Amino acid sequence: MRVDEKYSTLPAEDRSVHIINICAIEDIGYLPSEGTLLNSLSVDPDAECKYGLYFRDGKRKVDYILVYHHKRPSGSRTLARRVQHHDTAPGARSLKQDHPLPGKVGPVEVSSPEPPMDYHEDDKRFRREEYEGNLLEAGLELEHDEDMYHINETRGLLKKINSVLQKITDPIQPRVAEHRPQTTKRLSYPFSREKQHLFDLSDKDSFFDSKTRSTIVYEILKRTTCTKAKYSMGITSLLANGVYSAAYPLHDGDYDGENVEFNDRKLLHEEWARYGVFYKYQPIDLVRKYFGEKIGLYFAWLGVYTQMLIPASIVGIIVFLYGCATMDENIPSMEMCDQRHNITMCPLCDKTCSYWKMSSACATARASHLFDNPATVFFSIFMALWAATFMEHWKRKQMRLNYRWDLTGFEEEEEAVKDHPRAEYEARVLEKSLRKESKNKETDKVKLTWRDRFPAYFTNLVSIVFMIAVTFAIVLGVIIYRISTAAALAMNSSPSVRSNIRVTVTATAVIINLVVIILLDEVYGCIARWLTKIEVPKTEKSFEERLIFKAFLLKFVNSYTPIFYVAFFKGRFVGRPGDYVYIFRSFRMEECAPGGCLMELCIQLSIIMLGKQLIQNNLFEIGIPKMKKFIRYLKLKRQSPSDREEPVKKKQRYEVDYTLEPFAGLAPEYMEMIIQFGFVTLFVASFPLAPLFALLNNIIEIRLDAKKFVTELRRPVAVRAKDIGIWYNILRGVGKLAVIINAFVISFTSDFIPRLVYLYMYSQNGTMHGFVNHTLSSFNVSDFQNGTAPNDPLDLGYEVQICRYKDYREPPWSEHKYDISKDFWAVLAARLAFVIVFQNLVMFMSDFVDWVIPDIPKDISQQIHKEKVLMVELFMREEQGKQQLLDTWMEKGHKKEEPCSNHKPRAIPDSPGGGPAPSPGYHGGVL
Repeated sequence: MRVDEKYSTLPAEDRSVHIINICAIEDIGYLPSEGTLLNSLSVDPDAECKYGLYFRDGKRKVDYILVYHHKRPSGSRTLARRVQHHDTAPGARSLKQDHPLPGKVGPVEVSSPEPPMDYHEDDKRFRREEYEGNLLEAGLELEHDEDMYHINETRGLLKKINSVLQKITDPIQPRVAEHRPQTTKRLSYPFSREKQHLFDLSDKDSFFDSKTRSTIVYEILKRTTCTKAKYSMGITSLLANGVYSAAYPLHDGDYDGENVEFNDRKLLHEEWARYGVFYKYQPIDLVRKYFGEKIGLYFAWLGVYTQMLIPASIVGIIVFLYGCATMDENIPSMEMCDQRHNITMCPLCDKTCSYWKMSSACATARASHLFDNPATVFFSIFMALWAATFMEHWKRKQMRLNYRWDLTGFEEEEEAVKDHPRAEYEARVLEKSLRKESKNKETDKVKLTWRDRFPAYFTNLVSIVFMIAVTFAIVLGVIIYRISTAAALAMNSSPSVRSNIRVTVTATAVIINLVVIILLDEVYGCIARWLTKIEVPKTEKSFEERLIFKAFLLKFVNSYTPIFYVAFFKGRFVGRPGDYVYIFRSFRMEECAPGGCLMELCIQLSIIMLGKQLIQNNLFEIGIPKMKKFIRYLKLKRQSPSDREEPVKKKQRYEVDYTLEPFAGLAPEYMEMIIQFGFVTLFVASFPLAPLFALLNNIIEIRLDAKKFVTELRRPVAVRAKDIGIWYNILRGVGKLAVIINAFVISFTSDFIPRLVYLYMYSQNGTMHGFVNHTLSSFNVSDFQNGTAPNDPLDLGYEVQICRYKDYREPPWSEHKYDISKDFWAVLAARLAFVIVFQNLVMFMSDFVDWVIPDIPKDISQQIHKEKVLMVELFMREEQGKQQLLDTWMEKGHKKEEPCSNHKPRAIPDSPGGGPAPSPGYHGGVL
């Protein structure tokens, strides 16, 4: 392979940016002694190097870029002396790396006779010199850009079915070669020097694609050490300490414009990263080819999740339409809307609130039936099974991708690199070893123990508990806002304002919750990253898993706490008229509407879900990268005002990529989808349309993320992965939790169980007539506490003696007035029984689905077995060939020595170059 490394310079007032292109080794698997060259680029861009995609010779391809800021010395004498250095000896390479821009030195710089010494810059330069020298020894080829202009198969029936399906879906298939169905598969094996004679190396430049080349280069950059200034790790540490300002692989070329050379990036833009192709399947194989397996798996998972939302959305719409169709047949809501019943309700607050008619809540009661009907129970069971089916479907899809992408044997490769320590861990270990050396202690096998990490663990625990407490405090503040606002609006003289108190308070409180959730999400994300950094995890995998766990915990609590309050706490601890529960001795706890809290839960869930998707997931993803790009453009333009006087030149590839946003990982992308998955599954009993809105969002989200990766971000380093990691376990956990939460929502938040109890235990004619009156208790207004009775008791035009409130309590004329009645305990027992039955039944059905559907498709299992058999046969034939050749050499040696001596011949040892190459047919077997 080859690795190109280009250093180019971006002028600033007193700083410039140097860029290094890295090209891989000419001979695959071997490091040539003369293959490491350090070339200089001329001022004008050359078409032969395709504007930065190739070395100056136009043959060696650039695989990776290193960028560093270089502070210009103010003395012109030193500048001129450095520019004149053209010696090609190894010692002269370090001087050429720090050349400033010829002709770009301003008059202020020339006027200073002696350059001031900058020990910080010299230290960085020494580190770069040593690090780049080590890269050269590792076999990488480096080229510095000294001057750069400014940056402004089945059979029978199944075969016929598949053929028909392919014809039907052909219009929605991307026009990408990698997406076409393949009937053959090349026999693959991880590349190694010992087995390189098994591979077709006729075209070494294209043997590895650009994604693989940049990955190999990144591993070399990561493992190449730099020991100057007591620094011991590779490129990650050098980036963290400002020795280099950026390091990234190049995009394949431009994606838009006239006369653009065709490349994978342009193809991805045309067939994937445009909103106009939203109806097409994703070219997942091409995504994997360009960005690597880890990003390919993310988009494959997102595609499977979006496809699975289609049946869930259809069923949700049917459930919603059933509620609309049966609204006029719902007896409880009809009774509530019937003014002939003349039910007078107790005041909603002390003093300022008066008595009110139940019929005034008619609209809320009718709307509640849309989501609180028998069909929602069926939908909750359906969604639990849907979640289990989705997980099983994804595991099978993932296994197919593993086979297609040659990841079935990835565990062995992963074991070899998983313990490679992070740069920060190495630095801490170095500090610890230096401390031990100063104390004359043993320094062998120094590592960080739990004692070293205890302060960080304690800080993590305290910080997480504190942030969760902050979330609860904010929810409590919103509750106080709701109570105080409702009391204030009740004092308004306008009848229209008083009649819409619930709607006004609910809507404004939900909007406040939404704004707070969005802001705290960003804050918690930064805090979770900082808390993970101070733990100093040893490996990148450990760092990522700890970061994901902390961020998910904080964002889960932040997103769902307001919804949990409405679902399970609002109206539960109110008390009763004459003995209410107060917050801070002045604010009375909120009550649910006569139709229950399910309608308010639906409003809360829908606004938060849609708001997060619209603002946080879409506007932020579009606006923030563009704003950052524009700010970088303004900074560069301000730093180089002389740009306007120079002729416009075509930018090098690495210049264009440098202005793009750095890739920050997949955690934010997964996180927003996991939170959305929670909205779709956790409280789906209260909002059957959640899958539909999630589907509409994801159709846009796929193309939005695709466009961001192709056009807005620097090309990420390709990472091999065979699954989505810890996110799968989080998904399973959310799916299990959803079963429990929906059981409690149906049982305690909705009126489903009280209706069943009334229908089968208390109804005299087997209908729901009289249900509303059964759920209401009576209160004698003479029993109000002093100072809590309404200020205007005649607001309804008549004197009220008895008012009603929603609860199961004894009437005032009873011997045990206002005590909990037997009906309450009967309903509570039925609710708990329903939770137990529902949870166990749905869990059993989910586990049954998991057991019935095999994780590995049968055809893939057979193909993997067949591939292993072929691989064993291949290596056996190779060993047999080696043995035959060795026997031949031994026979020849025996014949030569026989006339001279009767001694037995010696076996000729195998040459270092390895055995003979097998027959040409073994460059790639076909399955």
